[in-house]
Amino acid sequence: MELIRLQKYIAESGITSRRKAEELIRCGRVKVNGLAVTEMGVKINPEADEIEVDGTLIKPEAKKYYIMLNKPAGYITTTSDDFDRPTVMELTSDVHARIYPVGRLDYDTQGLLLLSNDGNFANAIMHPGGNLKKTYIANVKGLISISAIKKLKSGVDIGDYFTRPAEAEIISGTERESTVKITIGEGRKRQVRRMLEAVGYPVLRLKRVQIGAVMLGNLPEGKWRHLKAAEIDLLTKGKAGK
Repeated sequence: MELIRLQKYIAESGITSRRKAEELIRCGRVKVNGLAVTEMGVKINPEADEIEVDGTLIKPEAKKYYIMLNKPAGYITTTSDDFDRPTVMELTSDVHARIYPVGRLDYDTQGLLLLSNDGNFANAIMHPGGNLKKTYIANVKGLISISAIKKLKSGVDIGDYFTRPAEAEIISGTERESTVKITIGEGRKRQVRRMLEAVGYPVLRLKRVQIGAVMLGNLPEGKWRHLKAAEIDLLTKGKAGK
């Protein structure tokens, strides 16, 4: 039997992505045949070795799931929450597999969220080198100016980081509220909100509508569907939308 890296085995079990699996290992939460492992590079025999994460024996999921969810505002993008707030897992409870969010959306942001039990898929989506672009529709306070859009396109200082140039365009606008389409290739915490606030326009509502070349479309809010094979290929092979 071919030996495989421990973090890859954990990812294939459907618990988390490969990058998160490495964090679990470093924190001493993984055991191989009863012994804690904290170093990277350990290889295991999937047929002979017993792997535990937080005291639970794990096995790779036989069937892989790739889910698109239209997340409503008011849900946490985690598998559980210490403060008993609703999580996106409640919206996918009828998926008969242990899946987890791939990436994140803020509590008060809605729209396209991916979930899977395939750690390699998650790693391909979240790896910084993949640089998958993400598109949002933002409703902001006031009539947004052309100069603000130009600043977004040039990159803005959001306090601890200067963003890369974004794609931005005005969809509509009144004195009270404007709608802006913005596409970024990064994933800093609350980045789109912070970018728009930095140019003087606080966000009222924010919705992610596209990741790479995969679009949310008309999927109802709070509902999910399986990704199509072509969509999985577009996301993992980066054929479009980069």
